[in-house]
Amino acid sequence: MVEELTEKDEKIINLLTEAGLNKNIARVIVYLSKTEEAISRDIERSANLRQPEVSLAMKELKELGWVKERELKKKGKGRPLKSYKLTIDLKDIAKQLIEKKREEISKIEKDLEELEKLVGLK
Repeated sequence: MVEELTEKDEKIINLLTEAGLNKNIARVIVYLSKTEEAISRDIERSANLRQPEVSLAMKELKELGWVKERELKKKGKGRPLKSYKLTIDLKDIAKQLIEKKREEISKIEKDLEELEKLVGLK
C-alpha cells in the first residue's frame, strides 16, 4: 500500500532540508521511514518525485549507507524492480544532522568571537 505524506511529514522534510539535506533526499527518507520497504514507483508517487529524482536520491543515500537496495524478480522481460529500505532509523539520521549543524554553529560562534576581539568590539 502506498502511504501518503502527512502535514507532519512535510514539516519534518522542511526541517531536514534546513538542517542540510537535499529536499528530494529528505522526502525519500521520510517516506521510507513510514514503510518497511518500497519500490521506486511507490516512492515516486508518495513522495511526489519523478523517477530521476528518486534515482539520484537513492544513489546518494546508498553512498551514505542509509539505504539498502535489492532487486525483485519480475515475470517476463524487462528490468528487475528495485526495492529500497532504510538501514538507519529516521531518529538516527536526524541526530547525525543535528550534531553536524551544532558543530558548525559552534565554529561560527568561535569565529565571530575572534572577529569581535580583532576589531575591538570586545
